[in-house]
Amino acid sequence: MCTEHRNVTWTLMLLLLSSVLFSKEQVEYPQQHICAVKGSSVVIHCSFFCPETAKVQSVKWGHERSSIYTGPFIFDSESNTSSSRFQYIGDNIHNCSFKIHQVEHDDEGKYAFRFTYRDKNKMDAFTGNVGPVLTVAALKVRLTKLNGNNTMKEGDSVNLTCINRCDGDGLSSAFLWFKNEEPVNDGPVLYLNNMSHTDSGNYTCSLKTHNGTTSGVRNIDVEYGPKNTSVSVRPSAEVDAGSNITLICTSKANPPVETYTWFKMNDHNIINIGKEAELHFRKILHHDGGQYFCMASNKHGSQKSSLVTLKIKAYPSIRSGLIIAPIAVLLIVVTVFSIRRFHGTRAPEPTPEPTPELTPELTPETADHVQDSIYVNWARFENRQSQEENLREEATAELIYTTIDFNSKTKPNMLKQIGDQDVIYSTVCRDQNLNPLCSERP
Repeated sequence: MCTEHRNVTWTLMLLLLSSVLFSKEQVEYPQQHICAVKGSSVVIHCSFFCPETAKVQSVKWGHERSSIYTGPFIFDSESNTSSSRFQYIGDNIHNCSFKIHQVEHDDEGKYAFRFTYRDKNKMDAFTGNVGPVLTVAALKVRLTKLNGNNTMKEGDSVNLTCINRCDGDGLSSAFLWFKNEEPVNDGPVLYLNNMSHTDSGNYTCSLKTHNGTTSGVRNIDVEYGPKNTSVSVRPSAEVDAGSNITLICTSKANPPVETYTWFKMNDHNIINIGKEAELHFRKILHHDGGQYFCMASNKHGSQKSSLVTLKIKAYPSIRSGLIIAPIAVLLIVVTVFSIRRFHGTRAPEPTPEPTPELTPELTPETADHVQDSIYVNWARFENRQSQEENLREEATAELIYTTIDFNSKTKPNMLKQIGDQDVIYSTVCRDQNLNPLCSERP
């Protein structure tokens, strides 16, 4: 029994071997396992054989997600419904190679080739054994921190390595590195030594030989203490008393500034006056003027701003009064002078003999002062007749000189001769009874 059983087994094996060796149709796959990076292109190499008298009519490729043998097929030379990602790059003789563009994760799985042919007016089809298994991998970025804890801050160093699960399949010959989608370097490892805040960004790697084959994004966030701390003033650093004014402290930091502190310089002392990003003066007073600065702080340190000086001007009403008061005084002086001069010109002006006791003696010290004086001639009548009668009779009149001094630079010795400076004399009467213009005055 055992001998008979062995003979049957060998017979079946010989029959099976002979059917394979003498088969007229055949499909061969040189690779049984293929790895492709997501987004790349991959070729499944294939060769087939059919009877010499046969003529190939169509070629097809099947995928395990549908029926490999009966379809629907991912590629069919007799149909125009195949995706443009799938391309037959073989021929109708022996080459049945197949190319997949822009590989996706759904492309993973088993593949098989099938062809139909006509031999002596007979149609036949043949599907080879299940072919290679395709694995789809994504490029990954691995970060290795060389010092410190997991927090990345200025001064730390890290290495970024581009990982390809398909290494060894001819797809990882060269890598490109990108920061914020801009190329920065090439090679499998990107070294970031002694990092600064400018190294923050999104990093990816890609295969040089396969456009569009890109890893996932690896974000680098470098933390740092406050930088570029400054103070701005709104609306201006020089304002009127009583105005509203705001001091604003700004600073760049990662993480953001946690604490703002305001200081004022006061007689060489530094006074802490606030803890907010903005310092408000609703109605600023004169004593609020001075020098201010702020300090910004987070967990990595602090930084002071430069000094800002606030200048507080006087109240507008006070400044206006200081301007208007001299003008008003000047107008009064001019008005009084005009009235006196008008009354003085109504009287006849005969050339009088200078009265010695009324005419100050001119000396070199007083010459300049006299040049800046204005004289008003005033008539003194000898009798009690009306002014009109005296004019008709051409009576002689004694003139009295009145001096209005507008010179603010009067010398001290002049003050002894002509009295106080800047004094305006409106009327001088020797005899109230003889001068009709004085008669009505008390």
